[in-house]
Amino acid sequence: MDIKTARSTVGWTQKSAAHYNRLRRAPTSPGVCTFWSKGRCKRNPCRFLHEASLPRNVYHRAAKLSMPEDCPGKGPESSAVNSANSSSRKRGDSSIEKNPQTPQEKVCRYWISGNCVKGDACPFLHSWFQGVDFAMLAKLEGHRKGVSGIALPSVSTMLYSGSKDGTVRIWDCHTGQCVEVINLRGEVGCFTCEGPWLFVGMPNTVKAWNIQNGASYDISGLVGQVHTMEVGNNMLFAGAEDGTILVWKGGSEADPFQMTAPLRGHTRGVVSLTVGRDRLYSGSIDQTIRVWDLHTLECVQELVGHTDVVMSLLCWDQYLISCSLDQTVKGILALSGMSDGGGKPVLLCACIDNTVRLYELPSFTERGKLFSRREIRTLQAAPGGLFFTGDAAGMLTVWNWKANSKA
Repeated sequence: MDIKTARSTVGWTQKSAAHYNRLRRAPTSPGVCTFWSKGRCKRNPCRFLHEASLPRNVYHRAAKLSMPEDCPGKGPESSAVNSANSSSRKRGDSSIEKNPQTPQEKVCRYWISGNCVKGDACPFLHSWFQGVDFAMLAKLEGHRKGVSGIALPSVSTMLYSGSKDGTVRIWDCHTGQCVEVINLRGEVGCFTCEGPWLFVGMPNTVKAWNIQNGASYDISGLVGQVHTMEVGNNMLFAGAEDGTILVWKGGSEADPFQMTAPLRGHTRGVVSLTVGRDRLYSGSIDQTIRVWDLHTLECVQELVGHTDVVMSLLCWDQYLISCSLDQTVKGILALSGMSDGGGKPVLLCACIDNTVRLYELPSFTERGKLFSRREIRTLQAAPGGLFFTGDAAGMLTVWNWKANSKA
């Protein structure tokens, strides 16, 4: 009946008047500020209730409402990756439900994006990392797209970074300033270095630079984008988009890179390589890992088990550690290993939730977390306790283990 009355002109007018009359008779005490509960109120003073004036039972309810940092699709951090995280939560991801993070273990998403107005009253972390055994030294800005490679040659005082924006940037390790930008006019897929040589993987080519004498070479093959490179047994290996692994052996001074027969077996692109115990291990979009003898260059084993892209590989002691987007443990994008300030082995795992988690081996005790605005896809360890992270927004961050750090 109300609906029918509302459709008539007279009924609508009468209902509106009654509605405004009810508003006039409403209690004058203010309610909870919805903007404050979402962490967005910028009024001081505000005529609605904030934390300091809330009764105790209301305060706890407001605290729950003030946790949208974990919600995908809000703010500048929303992405396909975050949407995937949301989907896993809706499906009832047991690892998330059984191990909920307390507020002080999570970084404030509003603070990361520069919009948190709660200051010291915010229950979430306002820090780029969580842990006591390491520290952030610098953030190096300049790349316009994701960082895809980082190298710190042992014979140089310069740090090199490559990006999907088609540039290589050279940074002074003492000042943190970018001293040179090289435009390669093509997407940089990966980086590696060996001695004085710096190798840059690009579409259908690998650029080789000798940073001591300035010599440069383009060693190419029609294989699509070069995704990953590794050096082992005096050979350079390059995993390519078409599923092949290109191989160059060290030659003469006049011709330092001699191509040998490529390694074939993967049916889709090779995106990860590592060398250990006289073996080359390759991970692919075809969800398999192949094991190659470094002396004969023959495939001696195929490892199956992952159900998505094998993103990264790492040899540690007598073990091969692999990570994939299949979320066998958690969706992991990259792996790296190094020793902390006390000489203990540590595994670094870059996850799809925009964090890097640090685990002590072999116990897998968590040592800390690193946080970023975007997912971190590049990890690089260096001598002296240094390590580097590069994220999808182009940010390069420098970290350092503290001396004699303890778990």
